[in-house]
Amino acid sequence: MATILFTAIGTAFGGPLGGALGALVGSQIDGSIFGTSSKRQGARLQDMSVTTSTYGAALPRHYGQMRVGGTIIWATDLSEHSSTSGGGKGQASTTTYSYTSSFAVALASRPIIGIGRIWADGKLLRGSSGDLKVGGTLRIHAGTQDQAADPLMASLLGGDRCPAFRGTAYVVFEDLQLGEFGNRIPSLNFEVFCDEGTLNLATLVQDAMEEAQVDVPVDGILGFSCSDPLADTLAAWLPIMPIVCDADGDGLTIAPQDVAAVRMLDEPVAATGTGDFGGKGGYSWKRTPPAKSPPRSLRYYDVDLDYQPGSQRAPGGALSGQPKTIDLPVSTTGEEAYRLICSAVQSDDWSQETIQWRCAELDPAVAPGSCVTLPSIQGLWQVKDWEWRDTGIELSLTRIAPAQALIRAATASGQANLASDLAVGQTRIVAFELPSDGSSTGDAGLIYAALSSSGSAWKGAVLYVDDGTGALTQIGTSGRQLATLGKALTVLAAGPSHMLDRYNAVEIELANADLALVDATLRQLSAGNNRALLGTEIVQFGRAVPLGGARWRLEQLLRGRAGTEAAIGNHAIDEPFVLLDDTVIELDKSKLGSSTGSLIAAMGLGDSDPVETAIVCRGIATRPLSPVQGQAALQSDGSLGLSWTRRARGAWVWSDYVDVPLKEEKEAYQVGYGATSAPYAFWEVTSASLILTAATQSDLVSAHGHGALWVKQIGTYQASDALHLFDL
Repeated sequence: MATILFTAIGTAFGGPLGGALGALVGSQIDGSIFGTSSKRQGARLQDMSVTTSTYGAALPRHYGQMRVGGTIIWATDLSEHSSTSGGGKGQASTTTYSYTSSFAVALASRPIIGIGRIWADGKLLRGSSGDLKVGGTLRIHAGTQDQAADPLMASLLGGDRCPAFRGTAYVVFEDLQLGEFGNRIPSLNFEVFCDEGTLNLATLVQDAMEEAQVDVPVDGILGFSCSDPLADTLAAWLPIMPIVCDADGDGLTIAPQDVAAVRMLDEPVAATGTGDFGGKGGYSWKRTPPAKSPPRSLRYYDVDLDYQPGSQRAPGGALSGQPKTIDLPVSTTGEEAYRLICSAVQSDDWSQETIQWRCAELDPAVAPGSCVTLPSIQGLWQVKDWEWRDTGIELSLTRIAPAQALIRAATASGQANLASDLAVGQTRIVAFELPSDGSSTGDAGLIYAALSSSGSAWKGAVLYVDDGTGALTQIGTSGRQLATLGKALTVLAAGPSHMLDRYNAVEIELANADLALVDATLRQLSAGNNRALLGTEIVQFGRAVPLGGARWRLEQLLRGRAGTEAAIGNHAIDEPFVLLDDTVIELDKSKLGSSTGSLIAAMGLGDSDPVETAIVCRGIATRPLSPVQGQAALQSDGSLGLSWTRRARGAWVWSDYVDVPLKEEKEAYQVGYGATSAPYAFWEVTSASLILTAATQSDLVSAHGHGALWVKQIGTYQASDALHLFDL
């Protein structure tokens, strides 16, 4: 208020110069009445300092564990990368551009033990397990005195020109993907670990003064930083941690206030002269008025809030002046910060009580900082200073606060939107071929890849093809969506393919516990819902029962879908399970080659090596469906009439009054006797029937014994699975 008033008066009488002088006078009056607007003690906390590249900026020393910003000391230009996908089947190709950068960040001017999490623009870039959430490589240089230069920097700058930055802890990012950060180097924070065990101020002091004798444990403090002169740093600790400094002939000694080593002072000596200090009683006792700006709150870095600045305030009534905030660049918990500020406030309140004590002689064991008791006066007192006079020795004593329990618990540190440290996880992949659904022309089917991971932070993978030579050729990327895949925990027994299998069930385990399955009604099943590939059989399930975690039991099954009846009895434990929905990725067959031994590989952020898989059901799209409705009828002359019904690839619906389309070059069948792979005899026919005479039947049994008759459809590329017709 006085500032406003005097500014107006000064401007009216003296113009701009008078206004400035009036503002200066008014601010001094306001300060004397209300206190200054900012009452802070200690180095001001920086609200989550981030990486900078300020030339000549001091690099702080860190102790314990802290979250720090660092200084960029080297960087390359952005590197552009392009990848092209699509372009098959007459479709337009898509070219995607991405950018990377390599750079180095200096973290501390003393060695560190390691690095934990890293934040980039507030998002987690590196997890506590050391996994990077985006592509790139991280190398950590601990700052030892014999560390070598970074290999990337040495290769680009030259071995004779590249500094090793010995004594400076720094990290190097190589080809860090910048797509998550707007194609720029993000603002970074690093969780650094510099020391093990309980912290001690001795480490801080002896970094600057090796000969100093220091032993001040700082229990409850997990870490602190220092960039100021040593005297300023120690002054910042004094309000919350009473220490005693002694600079005698043996050097500097710093120790905590020792209330255990207490000595009793002798009786005071009465003054001999009028007006002499101490008076007739030998001492004077007084209480100083409270300070205008007593300490009441402490600002710190809260480890429970990812080292974001927190504040704890000591309890108490309203004060006449403006409370003072202690800024301490330490990392600790809210409970410990509350204990520290309560102890500081208590010590400040009790220290207002002082005594001037008159002695006849000085005990060599009593020195400034010593804790003493007084005859006939209660409490503990600390010797602040002493003065040798011609009429006696005057000791200045300050009351030490008694140990008291906290009157209430610490206030909540608050809530923060902390970055989730989700595991990236290793990539799991299943590649498979599916027959045509009838909506497209041509004989070739479609090849898909299903990719998933146990880590919820999985961000996709790069896809490759191995044509059998061991060389990997990139064919695209997967995207970030998790496919619903897993593995079988039990063996699915054989069941009917022409009706709903209500008896058999199979238990599966999905790759990620966040994935889920849903039930389907019979109408939904008839519409194609809940199709899944289990091993080499395509099934549909009507009921999915959760068993806890990522385990499910599939019931009410439709078996042998899409012509996979031959695989109904060929199941095993750990065979792959893939839900055939829109999360699977269609692969460009033009990039896969014609080799049936091709492997599909994937590599994500959590993979140290590519994950490879063969293509399941390879060739199923060109294999004709096996015939159905096989019949055998004995004729009156002893001959055997065989017949069957043809099916076609892609014709999954039996339409009334419409013939099944012919997907092959011609209609042809092979009827065999004996094993399907090596029959004793076979006949090729062009219609869905065959008559075997009685003599032919007798010759077969006489020559080869009893056996089975079967039929296969001969397709353009391969034969179908066999349909059993009759046993001779």
